[in-house]
Amino acid sequence: MPLTTLLDGLCFGEGPRWHDGRLWLSDMHAHTVLTVDLHGKREDVLEVAGKPSGLGWLPDGRLLVVSMEDRRLLRREPDGRVVTHADLTPFADHPCNDMVVDAAGRAFVGNFGFDLEREEKPRATCLVRVDPDGRATVAATELRFPNGSVITPDGRTLIVGESFGGCLTAFTIAPDGALSGRREWAKLEGAVPDGICLDAENAVWVASPVSNEVLRVREGGAVAERIPVGRAAIACMLGGPDRRTLFVLSADSFRAAGAVAKRSASVQIVRVDVPGAGLP
Repeated sequence: MPLTTLLDGLCFGEGPRWHDGRLWLSDMHAHTVLTVDLHGKREDVLEVAGKPSGLGWLPDGRLLVVSMEDRRLLRREPDGRVVTHADLTPFADHPCNDMVVDAAGRAFVGNFGFDLEREEKPRATCLVRVDPDGRATVAATELRFPNGSVITPDGRTLIVGESFGGCLTAFTIAPDGALSGRREWAKLEGAVPDGICLDAENAVWVASPVSNEVLRVREGGAVAERIPVGRAAIACMLGGPDRRTLFVLSADSFRAAGAVAKRSASVQIVRVDVPGAGLP
């Protein structure tokens, strides 16, 4: 299944979401949230000085954006104003990253937990839940770089990629958003989860930047499919009208200076057999 390029010239793409007939994503090192349609037409949506990452929407359609460096969850109002939805600094000492927003508008937001740029020793951190009114609480602890996340179609299971744990971890979601029943959903061998997405057979597509591939993983860890990317695979998302287009974000430079200088990151696509399911 060869990948074809839909959009290039990005610095570092993150947080892809299929929404309202377009792919939305964050060009992190370019400080930009943008969209691209299936014809490759790009539209810049907003600038985020603190570097955007995870994206999602409240039930009323307002956009939520993780602002990484200042550790805030931003909200775009109908008139275009961007306001702080939640201050995450009490919970995260280092950059925030990806998130998933459930059907009720609750956002589950991850963070690094340590200074990655300075190559500090990895430390476990928490996952933060932000309720629709902006109230933030700790949802789970002792996660090793909680990153891409998905919610099953019934809204009852959250699966989180632990990048420095090399695994996918699942929780049961209570009606009030509380998490319980932590368990290892899949251990990854030779791969590291970054962005992830879920399909209708309850398999998870994982973008693995260390093995330069996206892989389709079943609960328990069996790998059903692998698609080589040729460089770091950062995130993936199932979308398109039938949710059978797999969008893959890749890059060959992680650090800001190199990424901005090269602008070689891209969005690639490939058709798959099983459609997307759940959230995001």
